[in-house]
Amino acid sequence: MSKLVIVGTVAFDAIETPFGKTDKILGGAGTFIGLAASNFNVDSSVVSIVGGDFPQEYLNLLTERNIDISGIEIVKDGKTFFWSGKYHNDMNSRDTLVTELNVLEHFNPVVPENYKDAEVVMLGNLHPSVQMGVLNQMNKKPKLVVLDTMNFWMDCALEELHNTIKHVDVITINDEEARQLTGEYSLVVAARKIHKMGPKYVVIKKGEHGALLFHDDDMFYAPALPLENVFDPTGAGDTFAGGFTGFLAKTEDYSFENMKKAVIYGSTLASFCVEKFGTERMVNLKTDEVQKRLRQFKQLTQFEIELK
Repeated sequence: MSKLVIVGTVAFDAIETPFGKTDKILGGAGTFIGLAASNFNVDSSVVSIVGGDFPQEYLNLLTERNIDISGIEIVKDGKTFFWSGKYHNDMNSRDTLVTELNVLEHFNPVVPENYKDAEVVMLGNLHPSVQMGVLNQMNKKPKLVVLDTMNFWMDCALEELHNTIKHVDVITINDEEARQLTGEYSLVVAARKIHKMGPKYVVIKKGEHGALLFHDDDMFYAPALPLENVFDPTGAGDTFAGGFTGFLAKTEDYSFENMKKAVIYGSTLASFCVEKFGTERMVNLKTDEVQKRLRQFKQLTQFEIELK
């Protein structure tokens, strides 16, 4: 089993959807990725930063899931990153109400010494120079580097993003971001262009319409499981990334065939994340629930047909 380094925010969120609203709750990309990956019992470490206002119970929640937190810097006199957003009725679009960078503004990630030899690195959505700073600390080139990014960095740090993309094996972005990054409407053409930027594998997330995996001329599609209740999409993409990298770190198989399975695991875990606000569903998730939903995915996608 491979060691997994996760870089991303550990933060506070306040969320409003058509189904209700929350006060400050636990959030952040690093949190969701770590909780999802913990379902595979991998040796993982979250590298992040929080303020003195961050509750010890939240840190305990991570350690109880066997997530190493020695890479989470605590700035005693600082405040934790805070984001607040309101989702529209379609649950696909949202308005950002508040963004307070706080301690994140001066975040200089430090990878714990005993994780500098990690085989898998998951670079959560942060400034590309911060992501690159993590890779520069590794003792050797990891066997797999996965990068998540967003249109914000394409708008304000495109050159740094291109430089970081050169050094990764897998990039995970949504369809809108893939089009912006490449200037191509066709996702097949966009994936081909992204391949030329460096990544061997491209994962394009399409929200409620599933995810696409590209590798050279090979392509795989995983649908999203139709759900009765979607309460909060926040963290779904990060949960996908955590399931994806957690499965690959556990199996130590980075082939296209195994990445297909990783996409299914990521989609499965993301389908749980949206059923409650924040991390509530992921914290209480049971193994038998995951296995049952995997069977649903299998039934949804498998069919037999006679071909002449």
